[in-house]
Amino acid sequence: MLFSGKYQLESQENFEAFRKAIGLPDELIQKGKDIKSISEIEENGDDFKVTITTGSKVIVNTFTVGKEAELETLTGEKAKGVVHRDGNKLKVSLKGIESVTELVDGNTIANTMTLGNIGYKRISKRV
Repeated sequence: MLFSGKYQLESQENFEAFRKAIGLPDELIQKGKDIKSISEIEENGDDFKVTITTGSKVIVNTFTVGKEAELETLTGEKAKGVVHRDGNKLKVSLKGIESVTELVDGNTIANTMTLGNIGYKRISKRV
């Protein structure tokens, strides 16, 4: 299965606690908690372009699986990391955050991020 497509956030768990743990200010947390972000993924072999639009904030990351890339984090910082593919999962570690994006089925993506013992999960459906 390919990741390519456009997905809209359907549900999320532990949004506020995780955002606080990574250092986002309360004002941004409150502003963003009810916005249904859109993730657009373009996959061409091992090359990916991921565009996440949350309200007026847009994060665009391009990377090649297995090669170091500079990626933008949730806080807007840039960090270098290597995205690895494990079957239907993409995994990366950035600034202490472990991120796993799994293509659950042809229409659902689950993204889990962990910082220490604080986890955050988001489920997005293809639109």
